[in-house]
Amino acid sequence: MEINIIEESKNKMIFEIKGESHTLANLLKKELWNDKNVTAAGYHIKHPLIGTPKMVIETSGTTPINALEDAINRLKKKNKDFAGVFKRKVK
Repeated sequence: MEINIIEESKNKMIFEIKGESHTLANLLKKELWNDKNVTAAGYHIKHPLIGTPKMVIETSGTTPINALEDAINRLKKKNKDFAGVFKRKVK
């Protein structure tokens, strides 16, 4: 995975996630929308099989990088919680 920042300002960031697909981009987009400081979050892939997701985050009250870091941390916690429940059920 490689991240290339295309545009960055105080309240907006556009970046590409090379080596990823809709799976990660959609997960991040949905989690970003859970942040009250995120005013816009979305992504676009030019070609569904060979394209690179290009994400856009717009914020107010925080920076796009902070919003992205918070979303990633929430997703980590959800994954950890899920893994714990799964392990208990599979035993």
